[in-house]
Amino acid sequence: MRNKTFAFAFSLSLGLGGIAAEAAEPLRVSIWGGSWRDTVAETIGKKFTEETGVPVEYVTGGTIDRLNKAQLAGGTPETDVTITTSHVGWLYANSGLFEELDASRISRFGDVMPTAKISPYHLGLWSYVYTIGYRPDLLPEGITFESWKDLWDPKLEGQVGAPDFDPSHLIAVSAILSGAEVKDWEKGTELLKQIKPNVKTFYSSDGTSQEKMATGETSVQVILSGNAFHQISQGVPVELVIPKEGAIIGIDAIGINKGTRQQELAYKFLDVALDPEVQAEITKLKKLGPLNSKAVIDPELAALPGVFTSEEQIQEQAIVIDHKLRAEMLPVWKTWFTENLMN
Repeated sequence: MRNKTFAFAFSLSLGLGGIAAEAAEPLRVSIWGGSWRDTVAETIGKKFTEETGVPVEYVTGGTIDRLNKAQLAGGTPETDVTITTSHVGWLYANSGLFEELDASRISRFGDVMPTAKISPYHLGLWSYVYTIGYRPDLLPEGITFESWKDLWDPKLEGQVGAPDFDPSHLIAVSAILSGAEVKDWEKGTELLKQIKPNVKTFYSSDGTSQEKMATGETSVQVILSGNAFHQISQGVPVELVIPKEGAIIGIDAIGINKGTRQQELAYKFLDVALDPEVQAEITKLKKLGPLNSKAVIDPELAALPGVFTSEEQIQEQAIVIDHKLRAEMLPVWKTWFTENLMN
């Protein structure tokens, strides 16, 4: 079956036509489930199969669960391609689980924004932000959010929500507000402790974040932009703002699993994922920032807070936490966060 797949890939490279989809072994892609899986299937997967005749099989799971499975599998990966967060992608790379990418085999590599070039092993596909989202109808009078420091306003006592699964957003912001770089995060910890009276709850999932904003349990959150946009579409009066220091950018990235026997097809899938039309469609569906500089985005979408459409916009409006540093420090940050803010 794998020989047939290679024969098919070889025939593609020679322009000799295709093998029927049912005759080809699927390309296996590791990704989150739910709407993420569906979005990739409807865009990247659909175009990939149209162009190659090869079906795509999705293996879903949580970010760390999938990493753990990949580490256990070692040199015999369950999947050919992995889509994960940029910093967790470094954990794959450091574990020897990703192939070093050959840019000459990626036809759209030259169009990829510099921010997307995470490492020699994985490339960014799209961006989003964690920033300040709030309910203007529930805020005390006189509250504005021009700066991240406004989250510390005593008028917000018991009203703020933030994620418990990744404290890097508040860690980074506290360091910056304290005049330090993120790598010197300890210099911001005294300031970070001072936000504790304002924190009502730490949420553990997107669903919990949305529930607490919709019910008004929290009037303001450190929120994923996609969650805010979804709630706005549901009629919840949420507003999103980019503070003057910038929003914390997040990037989801793609890597080719080391040991795949479908390498040629894996490169093809990666190339399709970076197609400017595919990137534009993903932006439309999920309100994510494209990372191919040639993607043409509807002006209405491009005007949304945190939907970055150019490298210049990212540099002006985003706080980029070094992805490798984030991968290495996240366990330390989570321990500190739990002991000092959550307990």
